[in-house]
Amino acid sequence: MKKILIIDDEVNVALLLSKFLTRNGFDVSTASSGTSGMEALKNEEFNLVLCDFRLEDTDGREMLRNIKTQYPKTGVIIITGYSDIKMAVELIKMGAYDYITKPLYPDEILNTINKAFETHHALVEDAGSNNIAAAEKSRSHNNKKQTFASDFVAGTSKASKELLRQIELVAPTNYSVIILGESGTGKESVAQSIHLNSLRHNQPFIAMDCGSLTKELAASEFFGHEKGSFTGALYTKIGHFEMANGGTLFLDEVGNLSYEIQAALLRTVQERKVKRIGSTKEIDLDVRIIIATNENLQEGIQKGRFREDLYHRFNEFTIYMPPLRERGNDIMLLAEHFLKIANAELGRNVTSFSPEVVDCFMNYRWQGNIRELKNVIRRAALLAEDNEITMKALPLEISNFKAPTYEPAYAAPQQEAAEAKESRHDLKNAALEAEYETIIKVLREVNFNKTKAAEILNIDRKTLYNKMKAINLK
Repeated sequence: MKKILIIDDEVNVALLLSKFLTRNGFDVSTASSGTSGMEALKNEEFNLVLCDFRLEDTDGREMLRNIKTQYPKTGVIIITGYSDIKMAVELIKMGAYDYITKPLYPDEILNTINKAFETHHALVEDAGSNNIAAAEKSRSHNNKKQTFASDFVAGTSKASKELLRQIELVAPTNYSVIILGESGTGKESVAQSIHLNSLRHNQPFIAMDCGSLTKELAASEFFGHEKGSFTGALYTKIGHFEMANGGTLFLDEVGNLSYEIQAALLRTVQERKVKRIGSTKEIDLDVRIIIATNENLQEGIQKGRFREDLYHRFNEFTIYMPPLRERGNDIMLLAEHFLKIANAELGRNVTSFSPEVVDCFMNYRWQGNIRELKNVIRRAALLAEDNEITMKALPLEISNFKAPTYEPAYAAPQQEAAEAKESRHDLKNAALEAEYETIIKVLREVNFNKTKAAEILNIDRKTLYNKMKAINLK
């Protein structure tokens, strides 16, 4: 059993963490000070230490230094308040695996711990062993295996297998990657999986939501700032580029960035140097960049919203995330995965889905994709009256959903089609008719897979839907 030591002088926090992790299959011990924590490590072997950054008798920096010096094979995760994130990032560079910020959330804690054990498998297996050569051999062997983010589920559908193949191909390289897909399809999980399977897997993975950035704060978040460099700069801040140095920087919804920030970003990406606001010192960068968007960046370029030169800097490799409704049997595979997570979180034992629920899930459109499915499962697990999820536990918009009946306009009677043709004499209507026939032809060729049709037609899915609507193609 994997052994974890929690070092935290807040007794209630340590107790709650201990109960939660024990329930999830870990052997957990606690210590209320740095001194007692080091004593526990002396008397017993632990695979992982969760250490609060602020302790009464010491701090996280000193604890990390002591643990790594005396017990180098023991992983360390720092628990920190928001104001200590700068220090936490420095601790990662000193050898900590990761940090967790307060307030603590069960899902985040469990995901971080599972990632630590997945990415440091050899460390875990060899803890306490003096055979360093054997440990290195095991580590080398494990580095050849695919490792995925803990919330990534490898599906069995054709689309999922292609996705896995692309991750395997691009991960060992230093290529910048664009991940395209609808909101909720799991773009960040794929970015994490690319990082975990790269040569940078022991370095930081820093995720940044560009959609939540204001124009004023973006530069500071990207590049950092020095204390006093502008009104409100009360302390020195490390930017996300600097945090990710040596590792991977993931930029989500990059299409939302202002044109000015895009220009600054281009300069940083080109020169591989960053300078904090208010500083004259340039910092060398070695960062792999992965971006994600649910927008059509090429359309943004045409409309002047996104820089073409920046797009080409990012576009060394592109991965398309298929929507959940196109992943077939993966839907129930994911549902079962999320049910296990919900059971652990709620302390319940819901084990199955009724046949009606399975049928409903397979026919529902899942506009919110994997994120929507996860939320539906969490809610249903809470509402389930016994060990089976039934239709009664589903939201009304899902339980009342009726799959649309497809009555393609091309199936109209020949006479109606002929009459329509006769009315199209002008050039505009002739062009519309040609477009209409081309769309129908391509849709037939790809068995009405709208994603593939959009790719062949060289338009995005949204444009295809709008054109189908305009020509009354259901």
